[in-house]
Order: sequence, then structure tokens, then C-alpha cells
Amino acid sequence: MIKLCVFDFDSTLMDGETIDFLAQACKVGDEVSKITRMAMAGELDFFESLTRRVAYLKGLELSIVDEICEKLPLMNGAFDLIDHLKSKGVKVVVFSGGFHSGTDRAQKKLKFDASFANILHHKDGRLTGLVGGEMMFGFSKGIMMQSLQSLLGISKEETMSVGDGANDLSMFEHSNIKIAFCAKEILRAKATHCVDTKDLREIIKIV
Repeated sequence: MIKLCVFDFDSTLMDGETIDFLAQACKVGDEVSKITRMAMAGELDFFESLTRRVAYLKGLELSIVDEICEKLPLMNGAFDLIDHLKSKGVKVVVFSGGFHSGTDRAQKKLKFDASFANILHHKDGRLTGLVGGEMMFGFSKGIMMQSLQSLLGISKEETMSVGDGANDLSMFEHSNIKIAFCAKEILRAKATHCVDTKDLREIIKIV
């Protein structure tokens, strides 16, 4: 019986990468998306990739960040899957190597229980190119998973996690059901289940 389900956000609950949408507004989309692909494939340290990518966003107006993050496209089936999990009494949490600018807005729409992510530093209404937060490292999701399980009194056997990239590996280690959703090969190799259709309702069949 699953009591806790933890989702990645970018390319899992949301159809795309938040930082890539922001980079397009700065006209540095190609540079940033290349680093994103390398990081998600496990070819580049996550902390290094995150700080390098965010540096490209320096000077972007905060109002533009807010506008983009309000319109991020949620993954097909996201509402149905979270409604299903909540109806079964499952706690639903998001761990994102992306940003609260995106996850906090998605939480209001999808009604999941909590999110842990990073914060884009800004000053005088513009991004400074710096970042901090709860999910800065490749191991961050695993540490947060253990803390959450301890706090809620939920075991590994009662936990499911869903993600798509290398920085989801650490939370897979503490989950009984590990779902690779349209994922990179490095994560698929560690999964108990793989979903290759961009429809989160496929996970209802697994649960």
C-alpha cells in the first residue's frame, strides 16, 4: 500500500524544462538546453549544471519569470493521476531541481501536498544569475526523501517515486516503486517500471 508518492517536476508533472522556457526569453535557449540534456543524462554534475544554466538568466525581469511560470504546460494526465492518488489517501509531494516559481504555481492548480525546489535570486526586479534552495545537488532528493519518510512515519516499502533524469536516482534509492517516466536511460536502468507514453494516467495502472 503506497502512502507517499514523490514526483519530479520538469518533464514529469510539467511538459518541458522550466529553465529552458526562461532561457528562451533571454535568447540563450540553445546554450541552456544543451547543458540541461547533459545533466539529465548524468553526463554533468547537477550542481555545476544548475549554477551554469542559471547564470545565463542574469538580467531577466522577474515579471517575465512570473508570467512564464504561470503558463507552464502541465503534463497530460497530471490532474487525473494526482486526484486518483489523493482519493486513496496518498501524500503527494514534488521534489524539483527547478524552481519554486514553477512548482508553487503548479501546486495551486494540481493540489499536491508540498514542493521542495530552488529559488532564483533576484534584486531590483531582475534575476542576478544566482540560485539557492533545497534541491541544489544530485543527492538532494535522496536526503529529502529520507527526512520526509522519517517525519511522516512512512517506510521505503510504502513509497513511490516518479522522475525522468539522473538527479532522480537518489530518490529512487529510497522508493519501493520507482517509475521512469519518458526517462533517460540512466534512470530507466534503476526503475521498477518504465512509462514511455507522455500520459501520466498510465501510472494509475501501476498503482
